[in-house]
Amino acid sequence: MSKDLRIIFLGTPDFAAASLKKLLENQVRVVAVITAPDKPKGRGKKLGISAVKEYALEARLPVLQPTNLKSPEFLKELKDYKADLQIVVAFRMLPTAVWDMPRLGTFNLHASLLPQYRGAAPINWAIMNGETETGITTFFLKHEIDTGEIIFQESEPIHPTDNVGSLYIRLMKKGADLVLKTVQAIAKDDYPQLPQATNQELNSAPKIFKEDCQIDWEQSSNDIYNFIRGLSPYPAAWSELQGKTVKIYEVSKSEIGTNKPSGEFYSDGKSYLRVNTKSGTLNILDLQLEGKRRMPVQDFLRGYQFTD
Repeated sequence: MSKDLRIIFLGTPDFAAASLKKLLENQVRVVAVITAPDKPKGRGKKLGISAVKEYALEARLPVLQPTNLKSPEFLKELKDYKADLQIVVAFRMLPTAVWDMPRLGTFNLHASLLPQYRGAAPINWAIMNGETETGITTFFLKHEIDTGEIIFQESEPIHPTDNVGSLYIRLMKKGADLVLKTVQAIAKDDYPQLPQATNQELNSAPKIFKEDCQIDWEQSSNDIYNFIRGLSPYPAAWSELQGKTVKIYEVSKSEIGTNKPSGEFYSDGKSYLRVNTKSGTLNILDLQLEGKRRMPVQDFLRGYQFTD
């Protein structure tokens, strides 16, 4: 049974904490948790702890926070826990000495239908590319990132109004259930190990940097719409507005057209802020100007002097 397995859980954000919580609620025996070192947060730069560490401490679990996953001291400490299985959810890349240590191996939860969207930002890229479906996958780790044998997969629709935030929450909950299902199947020694298909065109999901988030207004309205929701709420698509950086979190497509060039913002100063694209117009609904808080467009216009 799963409660007889000695399990080490590796993860950092709330996406991972949901899976840890699900395991403990179902009496799975987690003997230790590995998470990222504490980092300064906020303006005061006080040390903040990860969501996984916060929950692990509440559950009175041992917490390991190595800065070097290859250090002999950490590897010895890890080995001393005599784990049968390791579970990875939203954690950094592991060296072979770590993932190959347990007798039953190490499996990972990935937020896509592998082999599609291998990489660090699968939820973002699926939405940015206009996909209508994604999902979650549990698979065993091997040397090449996100390429191991698939254990289970479940699909999830991407709605036209979804952004990363809304899809993230659904995949987080579904992922927690799939992690539990995977542990229970491994405990019974009754689970598939399916090789990932390679006879199809694959989309990748590399890490996203700030420079990748700049909006190209020469694209179509539909492509920009997907781009913005695929980066909302984080890291956020951005553009320039009267010499300042503005993050744009939500837009709607508009049938209203003008002769203004692509990328030029215009407004009545009260109710709307619009910008032309290659194929139409977008209404800006939610934004954040450099140095200001995020706000709906009407609130923004009340305190902003817009020059047409």
